[in-house]
Amino acid sequence: MTDLSAATAELGRSGIVLDGREEAMLCASLFYFRIPREVWEARLAAVRATGYRAIDVYLPWNFHETAPGVWDFEDRRDVGTFLDLAHEAGLAVIARPGPYICSEWDGGALPAWLPLDEDLALRQAEPRFLEQVRAWFDRAMPILASRQWGRGGAVAAVQLENELDFFDTADRRAYLTALRDMALAHGIEVPLLACAGQGDRSGATGGVDGVAPAFNFYPDDRSPFIEPEVRRYAELADDGGLPLLVTETNRSHTTLRRLLVSGATLIAPYLQASGFDFGYTPSVGNWGHPGGFMTHDYDFDGYLSPVGEARPESAEARLLASFARTLGPALTRATTAADDQVHVTAPTSASPSKLVLDGGGTVTGPANLGPEPGEATIPAANGTPEVVVELPPFSCPLLVRDLPLERFGLPGTLRLASADLVGAGPDGLEFASRATSAVALAGDDPGAPVAVLKLGEPAPGAPVRSTADSGDAQWDIVVRHPDDMPVPHERPTAPVAGEPAVLTGAVRLDLETRSGRTAPHELPPASEAVGVYRGRTHYASSLDGIDELLIEEAADIVDLSLDDRALPTAARFGATLAVPVGEASRLEAAVETWGHSNFDDARLPALALGSRRGLGAVWSVTARHDIGSLWTMDGGAQWAGDPAPVRPLGGWSSTRVGSPVTYRRTLPVDGRSHHALHLTGLTGPCEVSVGDAVRIVGPDHPWLHLGVGEGRELTITMPHWPEPLDSAELLRLEPVRHWQVEPQPDEALLALSQRDCPGREIELPLGLAPGEETWIDLSVPEGGLSLRFEGQQARVSAFARGELLGRVWLDDAARPEFTGGDPGRLWLPGAWNSGTVRLLVRGTAGGGPPRLGSVSAAPTPE
Repeated sequence: MTDLSAATAELGRSGIVLDGREEAMLCASLFYFRIPREVWEARLAAVRATGYRAIDVYLPWNFHETAPGVWDFEDRRDVGTFLDLAHEAGLAVIARPGPYICSEWDGGALPAWLPLDEDLALRQAEPRFLEQVRAWFDRAMPILASRQWGRGGAVAAVQLENELDFFDTADRRAYLTALRDMALAHGIEVPLLACAGQGDRSGATGGVDGVAPAFNFYPDDRSPFIEPEVRRYAELADDGGLPLLVTETNRSHTTLRRLLVSGATLIAPYLQASGFDFGYTPSVGNWGHPGGFMTHDYDFDGYLSPVGEARPESAEARLLASFARTLGPALTRATTAADDQVHVTAPTSASPSKLVLDGGGTVTGPANLGPEPGEATIPAANGTPEVVVELPPFSCPLLVRDLPLERFGLPGTLRLASADLVGAGPDGLEFASRATSAVALAGDDPGAPVAVLKLGEPAPGAPVRSTADSGDAQWDIVVRHPDDMPVPHERPTAPVAGEPAVLTGAVRLDLETRSGRTAPHELPPASEAVGVYRGRTHYASSLDGIDELLIEEAADIVDLSLDDRALPTAARFGATLAVPVGEASRLEAAVETWGHSNFDDARLPALALGSRRGLGAVWSVTARHDIGSLWTMDGGAQWAGDPAPVRPLGGWSSTRVGSPVTYRRTLPVDGRSHHALHLTGLTGPCEVSVGDAVRIVGPDHPWLHLGVGEGRELTITMPHWPEPLDSAELLRLEPVRHWQVEPQPDEALLALSQRDCPGREIELPLGLAPGEETWIDLSVPEGGLSLRFEGQQARVSAFARGELLGRVWLDDAARPEFTGGDPGRLWLPGAWNSGTVRLLVRGTAGGGPPRLGSVSAAPTPE
């Protein structure tokens, strides 16, 4: 029986120390909710085979609370079993239960119904929100507590919240204190962490006692400033008696080496083990631009692909893990400093780092950040001559100097090694390198000459072996190619992927795509208000007497039809949409939730954390007024005079570019109607003052809604730029009433995907009319498959074994930006393959004829 009394997880200056073992910890993200349960064990084994000895695991709240008060921890949601399997695989776990996780997951894991309570404040020390969090923690924390490291489990640390410094939390201390106290009340004894997303340590932790700060770094891999930035945070952590814990960062091991040599003792590259967002679970967000859909294929090019394929970085992982394991506590107890002694003939760090090892010796990391080979010149020292080291493109060798070898049972000192030290013991020294290398050794006799060896470039399967002598000391040396690094823990052999098969045979089903059962609503409700947290909502209303519509805050995928004429799909993240009606008498809309925002971005309405989905507010435009002129101008110190000048909006000219200018105007609002202000030609954000409220309008969404009685006196303040706005309009609005609404949540769609139904055989390609929707059954080969779809003006949802595999949007000018992995690929896991995939195909308007051209299926390893 295991002696649990000896199992400990502690946080000290040398990092997260498990059972007293001080070693730099490499940690891979691996998420049970993004891979089928049937491959959990194999995927854990694949991570362990890279030498990483920890994983970080989010627990998404809304994956387990599927509807208000409905909890599910069974089958694919059985996180307890996943943690047990991680423990059996020899992996420690950093558990991250949120309540907010980001992770490009639907709503950052915050349940979509929470914002229906207007008084509930997300991620705040607010009683209603904390009451909901408590219900979640009451279920998640006992699972973690019973599986803590000191209780025979894998959980070595628990992270509270996630990158809170990105969010405007009013009282961070009170909020983090509440979360900490909930965790402690459930018996969490392992270290508690909170990570900063943009370097604001106190913004992430609230300065709460008992919650250690960690940091997430996402630099450009070729930035020369990584080392000095990381050293600064290492020094800040050390001042508080804590280690530098990097809980998220890039995947490249060249970058990870730079972090290690700059003082990080926990390095957790985000998404080394990729996955897949099954179901309606991807999010929408602002990954580098305002608005984008996260793909179902959730892949940032980590060392394991979404379907479990090992990539070249897996060898680099084993190499770095072996280096950290070999140096052990000497590395984690090291102090960090700048190193300007090594000269590099390639683009390199602006301030390279050096670790002064505990017990003697140093490690430096001369980086080549360029695409061409370079060299590093190491000056002569301690009897070792000047050495020139080859630097392959985009590399960072870890140079060990003056390392006493007694700790390994060997004589003398390793004066220099330009290859990575990956093993040391009584049988000799083991290194790894992709280039020629130099090794210098000195015996214990002060008078013995230093042995300097220049070793050739190893090839896969052909290591370089040599022997060094200095006085009475002798060392056996082997230099391996990184691809030959031994696998510390074996993993099951994955089958070799074959050639893709093109699938053309299908059955078009006589199956409805919706029930048609609707309920009346005075105004169009949000999807969440009718129980659609994931899925679709259908709306219909009469347009009698209406010439133009204005639709506000519709999201995510909005398919409108005027009478029977389908309009191009709108996927504008809640941006206001003007729709000419013409002679049409009826509006129909199908609105699909791609996902709720996982971030908080005010530039577009549907990118705000907690924003709702659905058709939004629909208005009839009853009048338009040009309000581009007759604005009085107040430029403060930019002018002197009375009365104020009257100028077009944005038309004041001054040499003081960038200084704020305020324009004022009385608007023709009637006191009875709603209105919308539309400004075109904005080059940046401006402040609009309506009464006592100040609102921001920007170029990504140049609209502002004015409620009844609002906006008669309006002021707009913007930085001066010598270009007037293109136009300014005021639209008078009246609500469109009397709607028929059909909710179609994900469970309804999943039920249709499993219904037995007759049909007729067809051959692809399949042509559709714009707005037409149909089900087809597609026969597929056995085993795990990567499915790829070709065609135009169509969207495809693929289902198997009662699960949504994912959605693909084929060539369409209305398609938004996709971010993450491959937007054209879906994964059918082998365990879910019954020989048929059911497809829901919808034709879209705005381009050529809608068509699903072909589907290819390539075998995948699992």
